Amino acid sequence: MHHVLRSLAVATVTAALAGCGKGETGEAAKGAAGAPAFRIAMIAKSSTNPVFLSGRQGAEAAAAELSAAHGVAVSIDWLTPPNEDGAVQAQRIAEAVNSGANAILLSASDAGKVRGAVDEAVDRGVPVMTFDSDVPGSKRFSFYGGDDVKMGTQVMEELAAQMGGKGKVAIIAGNQNAPNLQNRVKGVRETAAKYPGITIVDAFYHAETPQDAAAEVLRMKNAYPEVNGIAMIGGWALFTRTLLTDLDPKTVKIVSIDGLPAQLAYVDAGLAPVLFAQPTYSWGYVSVKTIFDHVYRKQPAPAMVQMELVKVSKENLGAWAKQLVDWGFSDVDPKFLALPQ
Repeated sequence: MHHVLRSLAVATVTAALAGCGKGETGEAAKGAAGAPAFRIAMIAKSSTNPVFLSGRQGAEAAAAELSAAHGVAVSIDWLTPPNEDGAVQAQRIAEAVNSGANAILLSASDAGKVRGAVDEAVDRGVPVMTFDSDVPGSKRFSFYGGDDVKMGTQVMEELAAQMGGKGKVAIIAGNQNAPNLQNRVKGVRETAAKYPGITIVDAFYHAETPQDAAAEVLRMKNAYPEVNGIAMIGGWALFTRTLLTDLDPKTVKIVSIDGLPAQLAYVDAGLAPVLFAQPTYSWGYVSVKTIFDHVYRKQPAPAMVQMELVKVSKENLGAWAKQLVDWGFSDVDPKFLALPQ
């Protein structure tokens, strides 16, 4: 199952934990059937954001595999708030500790608002791992994610190529308080400064829902009709079809992070010629396996498990669509699956 995933996720776990011991020496509560139980509380940014739902799928798949392989009832307790709210995340961390979770997996909406809760959880004996958006300086034991400044750099370099090295760029930037997004904006700005013919008009922040993001793009375009390049450091707006009808691919190009099923139509239409896809399924899959090996099996864990982006364009659209199906996505347009693999 998920044979393509293993090339991206299992290899990451294996490399990161190479050389560690194999003894299962951890303690866990007993499940209802007498088997040890190991519960991971997963607290992502938003339960309405598809990227985090795909991470949840990966986490649950890893839990099922670990349960079968080790005779442990590994489960995922989904404690993600419906909308971005660092204060609510801090409450959910405390809730996880108080309810007896064995570990916590967190993507921070606001590092400043959750750092104290993370440290308190660790002090009370509940290890914390972060993914996607880290909590720098906290007591979390590991972070699975990419180099966010590099992500911004990749987006801007590709966008500059699509624009022929000249024009005006808007950054569509999501939650202003999220440290991962702050670093992506930094990467875009620093890279744009290397192109004399390119000007950044501004970074535009918004709630991380598809509707809010698409509305912000249209507000930006009304205010700055001369913008011919859009650097999306997250692909929220591309989960809707709004921009397919309201923007002209002949006059504006988008390069975006993320490459989930709903977004592939933008590649096909030429409005977003390139997506830099995060293996969001692996957020859960890799992180859960890392947590289990470190917390239950008492193996060392790296401070960071590196995630690399996948460049998606018309050249590999069919292969990427197949990858998404292998990850369990049921909403991939069949026309993309019919493309050359």
